[in-house]
Amino acid sequence: MQTISITPRSAAPKVTMTSAAATKVSELIAREDQDGMALRLGVRPGGCSGFSYELELDSTIDDTDIVATFDGVSLVVDAQSMEKVNGAEIDYRDTLEGAGFHINNPNVTRSCGCGNSFS
Repeated sequence: MQTISITPRSAAPKVTMTSAAATKVSELIAREDQDGMALRLGVRPGGCSGFSYELELDSTIDDTDIVATFDGVSLVVDAQSMEKVNGAEIDYRDTLEGAGFHINNPNVTRSCGCGNSFS
């Protein structure tokens, strides 16, 4: 008898999203007027510190993507990017200094002043 272990794609979120971020993403998705949209977080080479974050709305989910849902909003991270953002939290802040998404990533050893690139 053979034993097969199956881990669901959405079993344990390795990246989390605050309620504020989920609310803002939900608003952005509503403006797109397209079914099946999700927030995709990616990490790409570049920026002054080595890597940069990429956030975009996406309707394509690959079999190897890690998917989690927060307050009705799907968050999608490709497997390669997950290595660099495991344990991170996506937040949305709207302050007098500006509004935008912020990623609190415990894996960052160095970042630049703009806050968009890291190593």
